[in-house]
Amino acid sequence: MSQTQPLSAEQLIEALRLMGGADSVELKLTVSEGQRYASAAALGIDPLEARVRQVFFFDTPDLALNRAGLVVRARRIQGAAADTVVKLRPVDPSTISEDLRTDPAFNVEVDAMPGGYVCSASFKGASTNEAVKETAAGGSPIRKLFSKAQRAFYAEHAPEGIGLDDLRTLGPISLLKLKYVPEGFDRKLVAELWFYPDGSRILELSTKCPPGEAFQVAAETRAFLSARGIDLSSKQQTKTSTALQFFARELSAAPA
Repeated sequence: MSQTQPLSAEQLIEALRLMGGADSVELKLTVSEGQRYASAAALGIDPLEARVRQVFFFDTPDLALNRAGLVVRARRIQGAAADTVVKLRPVDPSTISEDLRTDPAFNVEVDAMPGGYVCSASFKGASTNEAVKETAAGGSPIRKLFSKAQRAFYAEHAPEGIGLDDLRTLGPISLLKLKYVPEGFDRKLVAELWFYPDGSRILELSTKCPPGEAFQVAAETRAFLSARGIDLSSKQQTKTSTALQFFARELSAAPA
């Protein structure tokens, strides 16, 4: 398996610039398949304490939104309210209007992982588990899952001629998500285990922090994970892209 490469000086400068305009930074690491069980044991991850989530994506069969940098998603959450998001990536924080930046449902975040980073803008919304289930089954228009502000954000950035109700449901993906503070670490760590329909899985570890603390938190997190034998140099996987590609292939193979 190929290893990740460190950021170049130019990439590091650009990452710092983006962080300077972001609301938060999320540090992420996907664990290689061969290390998944050992890593979970070393980090004290208890699956019985995790919460089940079911994720639905909405896109065209040829993933036109994904190519345009848009992700439209709804999540059903065990024991909690469902949520929705319209996400755009990559973005430059300096190009986003002040009205959006002051909306509490809107967030600009830099996702940083070994060897890479991306800045995204997310417009979040609330829903119910039943509403998401009904919409995914085709019983309600997709647009009704999203707020007026989310729909406006989508319309501004979606490819011309593709409305929310033109999209297809891709999914669901089931996952376990655990938020906890591991022994020997003074920060909250999030572990997500995604179960793909073909039997493959992705385990992602993450922690969030303010932009001004990103490098200190990254160093502390790296030291903690390394001390527990977690490989920080393996090739990184992307949960969303993996899911979209899988369901797009499934749609293309389905009878017309």
